[in-house]
Amino acid sequence: MQQTEQFIQAISQYFDQSVATASDDELFAAGYLRGHVDLGVGRLQLAEQPFVAADIISLVDESLASAIAGGELSEADEQLVRQIWKQVQALSA
Repeated sequence: MQQTEQFIQAISQYFDQSVATASDDELFAAGYLRGHVDLGVGRLQLAEQPFVAADIISLVDESLASAIAGGELSEADEQLVRQIWKQVQALSA
């Protein structure tokens, strides 16, 4: 569980640090993605069951797929969100 907590902290730091250097589009995409991450982590915490980084990644993948299928993002925003999500997922390694 400690590794999972480190992953969650790393995600938070990634988003917090991006504020200083990100473009407006990147800030939008990071904020949008952070909402999906927070939602996924919150759902897992409410279940009161042990979970790992892969569970977070899976829930966020599902949430993003649903949102994108629902037309929530333009194509450019979708690409940027996916790019940032790929970088964030690498933090779990």
